[in-house]
Amino acid sequence: MEKDDTDIKRKPGRPRGFDRDAALDAAMRTFWAHGYETTSISDLTAAMGINAPALYSAFGDKKRLFLEALALYRGDPEAEAEAISAAPTAGDAARMILFGAIERFTGDQTPKGCLIASSLATGSPASEDVRAEAATIRQSVAENLRQRIARDARDGILPDGADTEALAGMIVCTVQGLSALARDGAPRARLERIATAVLAGWPDREAVSVA
Repeated sequence: MEKDDTDIKRKPGRPRGFDRDAALDAAMRTFWAHGYETTSISDLTAAMGINAPALYSAFGDKKRLFLEALALYRGDPEAEAEAISAAPTAGDAARMILFGAIERFTGDQTPKGCLIASSLATGSPASEDVRAEAATIRQSVAENLRQRIARDARDGILPDGADTEALAGMIVCTVQGLSALARDGAPRARLERIATAVLAGWPDREAVSVA
C-alpha cells in the first residue's frame, strides 16, 4: 500500500513558516549579548527557533551568520556616511555619533554595549575574518568623520593645524569606551555626561550642542 504524504518523514531542516529576517534579528541579539566566540550553535538555534540543519541551510555557517548579523546591526553604510557629511559642522557630526551610540548601547529591548566592539575582542585564527570586518566598519566611521573634520578645517571653522585624524580617533575611541561602560551596567545619564565632557574639548566647541 502506498504511503500517504503525511506518513513521509520530512528531513530535518527549515521549519514551515520560517521567517529568515526574524531569525537573523534573533541571531544578531544573541551575538550582541554574548560575543562571537562564546556564542554556540545551540545558543543560536534556541534563540532563532530553528535547528542546526536549518541554520546551515539558510545562513551557511556561524561565521557567515555573524557577518550577516553584523551588517544588520550596522545598517546602511551609505546612509551613515551621508548623515555624517550632512551634519552642520564636524562637531555636530561627532555629537551625533556619540549620542547615537549611547542610545543604542543602553536600549531597554537590546543587549548593552556594542556588537562591533565585542567582535573585535575575538582572538582565535578562525575568527580573523570576523575581526577584520568589525575593524573595517570602525575604520569607515572614523574616515567619514575625518573627512567631515577636514572640510571644516578647509572652511576655516576649525583652527589652523587641527589634527583631523586625531579628532576622529578621539571620537571612535570614546565610542569603544562607552560600549565597555554600558556592558558594565553604567546608566545612560552617566555615559551622556562623559560624551558631553569629550565634546567640551572639541576645537569647534561653540558650534556643538552639548546640552
